[in-house]
Amino acid sequence: MANHRSFLILLVLSIYFVANIHTCLSAPNISAVCSKQERLALLKFKHSVYDVADMLSSWVGDDCCQWERVHCDKVTGKVESLHLRGSEDHIISDEYGFREMLVGNEVSSSLRHLRNLKFLDLSANYFQGSQIPEFIGSFKHLSYLNLSYAYFSGVIPPQIGNLSNLKVLDLGSGPYSYTTLMSDDISWISGLSLLKYLDLSHVDLSKAQNRDMVFYLMPSLEMLSLSGCGLTNAYFGTLSNSSTTLANVKHLDLGGNHFKGQFPAFFQNMTSLEFLDLSYFNFSLSRNSRNFLSTVCSFPELRLSNCGLQSMHLSFDHLNSTTISIIQHLDLSQNLIEGRFPSALTNMSSLLSVDLSSNMLNSSVPIMPKLLRLDLSWNNFEHIEDVGIWRQCHLKELTVSDNYFRIEMTDSPENVSECSQYAFKRLHLDRSLKGAFHADSLGRMTNLRGLSLSGNNLTGPFPESLGRLRLLEELDLSNNQLTGSIPESIGQLTKLRYIDIYKNSIEGVITEAHFAKLSMMKYLFITSNSKLTVNVSREWKPPFQLIEADLSSIKILNGFPQWLRTQKKLKVLSLSNVSITGPLPTWLRKMPVTGLLDLSHNKLTGPLTNLPDEGSAALFLQDNLFNESIPISLCRWTDMEYLDLSRNRLTGRIPECLGNMWNLVSMQFSSNQLSGVIPSSILPQSSMLRTLNLNDNHFTGELPRELWSLRGLNILDLGDNAFSGNISEWIGENLTNLGVFRYVINMDLSSNNLVGEIPVELMSLSALVGLNLSNNHLNGGIPDSIGNMKALNSLDFSGNQLTGPIPPSITALNFLSYLNLSHNNLSGQIPTGNQLQTLTDPSIYVGNRDLCGAPLPKNCSNNEDQTTMHKNSKGATHKSNKVWFYMDIMCGFAAGFCGVIGVLLFKKHWRHKLFSSLLRKPWTR
Repeated sequence: MANHRSFLILLVLSIYFVANIHTCLSAPNISAVCSKQERLALLKFKHSVYDVADMLSSWVGDDCCQWERVHCDKVTGKVESLHLRGSEDHIISDEYGFREMLVGNEVSSSLRHLRNLKFLDLSANYFQGSQIPEFIGSFKHLSYLNLSYAYFSGVIPPQIGNLSNLKVLDLGSGPYSYTTLMSDDISWISGLSLLKYLDLSHVDLSKAQNRDMVFYLMPSLEMLSLSGCGLTNAYFGTLSNSSTTLANVKHLDLGGNHFKGQFPAFFQNMTSLEFLDLSYFNFSLSRNSRNFLSTVCSFPELRLSNCGLQSMHLSFDHLNSTTISIIQHLDLSQNLIEGRFPSALTNMSSLLSVDLSSNMLNSSVPIMPKLLRLDLSWNNFEHIEDVGIWRQCHLKELTVSDNYFRIEMTDSPENVSECSQYAFKRLHLDRSLKGAFHADSLGRMTNLRGLSLSGNNLTGPFPESLGRLRLLEELDLSNNQLTGSIPESIGQLTKLRYIDIYKNSIEGVITEAHFAKLSMMKYLFITSNSKLTVNVSREWKPPFQLIEADLSSIKILNGFPQWLRTQKKLKVLSLSNVSITGPLPTWLRKMPVTGLLDLSHNKLTGPLTNLPDEGSAALFLQDNLFNESIPISLCRWTDMEYLDLSRNRLTGRIPECLGNMWNLVSMQFSSNQLSGVIPSSILPQSSMLRTLNLNDNHFTGELPRELWSLRGLNILDLGDNAFSGNISEWIGENLTNLGVFRYVINMDLSSNNLVGEIPVELMSLSALVGLNLSNNHLNGGIPDSIGNMKALNSLDFSGNQLTGPIPPSITALNFLSYLNLSHNNLSGQIPTGNQLQTLTDPSIYVGNRDLCGAPLPKNCSNNEDQTTMHKNSKGATHKSNKVWFYMDIMCGFAAGFCGVIGVLLFKKHWRHKLFSSLLRKPWTR
């Protein structure tokens, strides 16, 4: 794997060097200045994107050749290279949250004026599903084009085939991207005769014509990736002439497709091949699988993940001992290998890395002295000793996550390490361990760069020996039961970039000494350690520049942390529940927090006028003592997605300009003293709003009809206000005509001044989990079709003027756990059966003098079925078949729900913040 990466890096660098060598040879002493046209073109591009990480902050002044990420020809001053790649550090940025990238609706056409471009890299940015622009085909001098992982979609423009000088083309993406590139005819590839590197990973080629041209017409090709392209065996049908098939290719990735059955013979003539990925090629259906294994095992790097392999395929009898000795890197993950460690692997003398994750191994792992990397995660090992961790002296990377060892580790003399020194650079043991980690052995891992022990049940104190790991860059001890204090020696780890001790029981005081030499620190997560205190002086100037900081649910002394004003790159800041008081400091206005700002659950006071000038994607200020009105300056945060100002002392009206927040997913203003009518501008038809919570304020007027434009709404809470109007007219007419609110799962309109009958149409919202219409002035009966709301968990109609019997269909609500029908004028016998039998509290029905039957003490006078006396004629007219409508409701709810939380899948610490809040109060975030 290391050789493969080195090859790719060398290839790309060589191409770039050749493309630019003439500029170096002919460069004069004084560099030329870029033209006005190209400078304006770059500035237009800059203004067309949202620069999340200030990647383009140097793009000021008259000479664009002096700007970062821009390179010009030193003679002509023409722009030749644009290095606009997003996150370069995927380990930190992708897994742990914030990403450095550009966000745009499309690639600005202004770039077409850069006619001398030779190098263009827009990878790892976010272009929101837009198409690759056709004008890219006009860059005749282009030799390097990288648009990978940039969220493009649609058909690849055939104009790319005009780039006859192209040597590197990367359009690849990952398997879980929500956007998909495709090609219906790949004949454009014939124009790229000089191409050496082609990556079309996860481009849909399932219906593309002329796919075989990739194999026949690319004589210079050395690297080809067609992973996850939707290819089948039919793709191999035209590749029988093996003598002309990719003779010079060194790297071939065909993994993640739909191949099965017989294996093509042309692999055998690829004498230059060094890397072959056939993952998801179903070996079990092939008659010649054993012979083929002997063939493919002659490549230095081989990936056979999820190929239906079993231990029998890996027995030494079936493999040629000469060919297998060539293998250096082998991926056998996600197969059916069970029991003992495959004996054939121990005979592969050249083996450097093995991936056996997601199998069913459970026996002792042998020591292989030359092995450098080993992944045994998601297996069935019962004890850490089974993987020989204390005997693996030569391994540089070991991953044994998600094995759930049944036997606790102990720090006893019996487990003394057999290695005087370890070679480990990265050690991942997440969600597997119990007990105390071997402290002495940890101290001998002085080469460690990355240590991850998250999600275990580790006890004993915080390991003192961590202070001896001078090369450590990433440390993750989150979600454990560690106690004691953090040793000051951790402040001497000069290379530490990332530390996460979230959710432990660590105590003591953190001082300046704990950060003394952490100049490389960028990500700091010490949240949810309630006994931990941070005590630094107000004059302290830290040596680091953080990108993300989460200090929530600890104790911070000396008020609002003054040291934060020195952090010029901070994008994510969480100080929730840290006991800070007083007004927001004025210097907070200049903070660059554009990802997440969470100051909730404190005792902050005063107005919100000192919030950062730059908008954040998520702002959580709930549970404080903020007063005065919502400032107009908040309207500048046009990219806001989550806004929570609940449980403060805010007054006045909602500013109409909040309607500028087109991306808003959640707006929560509950439990304030806001008043007036809800501005129609904040409820635009194109809104992405999923949660609207205005509960417990002083809003007046009729229920806003603009709510009917929010077709993706999941949670609606307008309770405890002074809204008026007829609910039958508001819901009945609009729901019938527009079919809206189909995705709503929680609706609270309680404690208002609503009148009218409960609309029968409301009963069609079968996705509803919670419905609260209590304490209004509603009359009429409970609709007979109440039983249609199958998902209902909580139902409250109390404090109204409802009449008639309780419909028998209410017994069909099998998930009902909370019911309140008290203080109405209901009559007749209380229905019995199913889930209703478990709700035995008489207070559910109190205040209805004509109700009888259990659980009330009042017996009914006769056994006549009281419910047949009442017919809801209005309900009868709405008993048409709604099967397809209900299916639409459930599908829509799933889509809407994923829309709210989908982005959190890649935001680890945002998940912690959002879901821990969910547990505190249902449906508030």
